[in-house]
Amino acid sequence: MAKRYTIQDIARKAEVGVGTVSRVLNDDPNVKTKTRSKVQAVIDKIGYQPSYAARSLRTQKSNTIGFIADAVATTPFAVNLIKGAQDAAWEQGKLLLIVDADNDPARRERALESMLEREVEGIVYAAMYHQEVTLSDAFRSVPTVLVDCYSQDEMYPSCVPDEFQGAYDATKELIRNNHERIALILGAELESIYPAMRGRYQGYCEALKEAGIDLAPEFVRVGEGNAHSGFSETSALMNLPEPPTAIFCCTDRMALGTYDAVKAVGLSVPDDISVIGFDNQPVIVEQLHPPLSTMALPHEEMGHWSINTLLKPTPIPERQVLPCPYIKRASVKRLEV
Repeated sequence: MAKRYTIQDIARKAEVGVGTVSRVLNDDPNVKTKTRSKVQAVIDKIGYQPSYAARSLRTQKSNTIGFIADAVATTPFAVNLIKGAQDAAWEQGKLLLIVDADNDPARRERALESMLEREVEGIVYAAMYHQEVTLSDAFRSVPTVLVDCYSQDEMYPSCVPDEFQGAYDATKELIRNNHERIALILGAELESIYPAMRGRYQGYCEALKEAGIDLAPEFVRVGEGNAHSGFSETSALMNLPEPPTAIFCCTDRMALGTYDAVKAVGLSVPDDISVIGFDNQPVIVEQLHPPLSTMALPHEEMGHWSINTLLKPTPIPERQVLPCPYIKRASVKRLEV
């Protein structure tokens, strides 16, 4: 086994005091250049690696951030959210300790307790979808930020997607392509617990209003967020006396069903019906023919935001809204008028 050197070994080999070695390791500007070079030469020669535990005791920082996910790690969005957080943490010399609580409050509390025992510098709590959450008082014992969720009391900095803007931009894109009969398929009732559906409905309505297009109640359908409901709701739209020329689906999964329903009546996307989805799930949007134009949820950006906000000296407990960009592919066609 290779010998593990200490700063005492370095001091002896460099013929300096232990305090001088410590100052060199901590990049103290008061060390003379000649002395620093001599100490650094010894460090490089023996391949010294400072003890993480000792450094933590010295700096009073664990350089570790807890990341508690409520069933996020098993969703299609996990990779981007965690990547964004991990990249931002790495840039600042921090490591993530990740636990998926699987939407179990008891497991969530145990995860928090374990992280506090390891003296994490802060907690990122990420929900599996945009929602209001209630956290125990234990979260207040350490800096905490919320991702894809918010607390009713607004005690924590939080970050959510701009659902309104995403739907507004999607509808405006269809209007710019000369569509006026634009249908909307929601993923849940407006009275549900999902803020996303209310925001997307409002964005859709506002875009129509600005363009002077009357809201047609028969063009607003409510599905369940999956391909099956996308198929059934699109089939109902296709049976109207004047079917829509474009459909905005509030999830990519419903858009998958919309494609099948359009094909079932002998029509095609986008030649007959233009379609825009929401979520930008790669496993869906890039496999459809033609590839689906959609609004992307800013998961990687929210991951970055969570770490950068958490590590601020005094994070402000306010709700940050991040834009959902339009990802143009091939499912929208300009309507000839």
